[in-house]
Amino acid sequence: MKRTWVGMLVAFIAMFIMLVQNGASADNPKEDVAAAAAEAEVANPAKPAGKVTVQVDKTSLDNGGTITVTGTAPMGMPVYIEVWAEKQVRVSRFDADVDKETGQRPYRLYMTHEMPAYYKMFVPKEQKDKIDAAKKEDSKWSLSKVLKETGAETVYSAPAKIKIDRYQATLLGSIIGSRGTLLDPMDPKENKKRSMQLVKVRFRDVDKVIGANVQMNPDGAFKAEIPIREGLAPGAYKIVAFVDKDTKSDPVTFENKINFPTIYLSNAGTSLNIFLPFFLTLAVACFGVLMGAGGGFLLNPLLVSIWPLPHTIVAGTVIPTVLFSQGSGIYNYSKIKFINWKLGVTIGLSMLAGAFIGPKLTEMITLAQFKFIFGWILLVLAALMFWQTMPAYLEKNKKEQAILREFQRRAKESAAAKVATAT
Repeated sequence: MKRTWVGMLVAFIAMFIMLVQNGASADNPKEDVAAAAAEAEVANPAKPAGKVTVQVDKTSLDNGGTITVTGTAPMGMPVYIEVWAEKQVRVSRFDADVDKETGQRPYRLYMTHEMPAYYKMFVPKEQKDKIDAAKKEDSKWSLSKVLKETGAETVYSAPAKIKIDRYQATLLGSIIGSRGTLLDPMDPKENKKRSMQLVKVRFRDVDKVIGANVQMNPDGAFKAEIPIREGLAPGAYKIVAFVDKDTKSDPVTFENKINFPTIYLSNAGTSLNIFLPFFLTLAVACFGVLMGAGGGFLLNPLLVSIWPLPHTIVAGTVIPTVLFSQGSGIYNYSKIKFINWKLGVTIGLSMLAGAFIGPKLTEMITLAQFKFIFGWILLVLAALMFWQTMPAYLEKNKKEQAILREFQRRAKESAAAKVATAT
């Protein structure tokens, strides 16, 4: 009987211990969390742990050069590098393209004063074929498409944060150069999209915006040769390496220095040797005044074609500079009585009105449109002037011949008067 009670007591105690252990296990959240975490880790492996570091081989350049960037990143992760200048320039883009969804033209002007004077992103060398494909698209290439295809879209950062103003224009307003009504600020996603379009407007070519220069090693180390071309903005430049939008290095800085005769044009974001445009303009002014103009019709396309200057800056700069040649030309032509002031004042009033519209219109056309329009105007004028110098035209137009003879007579009389005065 005693054995029976003892056996029952032992069994009861054993069952109680098992129940207590089972309850303790069920009430232990740490063990449950650990088990769940282990299962989740197996199902969804975490990204490689670690941080991104970056170093440069030099801290200053003399009007361009090459910076060697090295660093480390989590193994197996692609590295993207952003380089941008701290100096900023103004950029604008007028959107008059037909919207694919609505079929209407938006007539919106996007403008920023915070575009980096230099910006370029560098991706792994394995992405070179994607960049080459974009080059084949010529002027139709899309920065958003290239960034998406190279995997750099999520780490595109510096220009995405710039403040962009947008204006709602009208068809009539755009014709006379009105910016229109200032609209509400855009959300970050839309701002990022528009910044990509402005980057393309500012830098034009694929090679100036993105390059495949990053060489990756299996252990996570990377290296990139960063070319900084001549004629860029002076001052500080920043470099940041990314793995993804949340994993990036601390920025490192280098300085680009320039010295006279190279000067920086702040509103153009470009540096150039000042003597080169000086001698070019000297030759253009001599020919331009000879043709009865200030030379701007020649200087304008030459400056745009030879140097990476925005057409808006060139147009605005040439206007006041032509005053020097025109002022001198007016004085000398008035001495030989070749100016008809009645006709000149009439034409001048018309030019006064056009001078208010023209500067605004330059904000609303692209460089390609500017060259196309200017090129056709020059071709038409050249063809017209060439036709008027043909013998057949001169023979039929006796009035033209009489005018030429009168100019020749006045020129001879003026020369004779100068000789008589000198003797």
